[in-house]
Amino acid sequence: MDHRVVWSPAALEDVDAIAAYIARDSRQYASAVTRRFREATRNLRQFPLSGRMVPELEDERIREKIIYGWRMIYRVENAVVTIAAIVHSRQSFETGVGRVTRT
Repeated sequence: MDHRVVWSPAALEDVDAIAAYIARDSRQYASAVTRRFREATRNLRQFPLSGRMVPELEDERIREKIIYGWRMIYRVENAVVTIAAIVHSRQSFETGVGRVTRT
């Protein structure tokens, strides 16, 4: 059974901010990064548990995929995968944790 993948408004804002930041130096690289985020969500439709469990939370439902230097954090509930936040791996996880646990 395929899962439905939805993006939270905060995660969409994260992608926009990442793309804008990268595009200051390279529009091509910004496009490649955002394309990888989209590709990763396609895989989550069939394999929602393919990402690793987020170590800071120890909750089987909250997982992440590492894409370049970013952590795409998502929650799996029933047949829905919600992309909750995209946090740079050098950022404090606390930056995105509120969005993940409230989604």
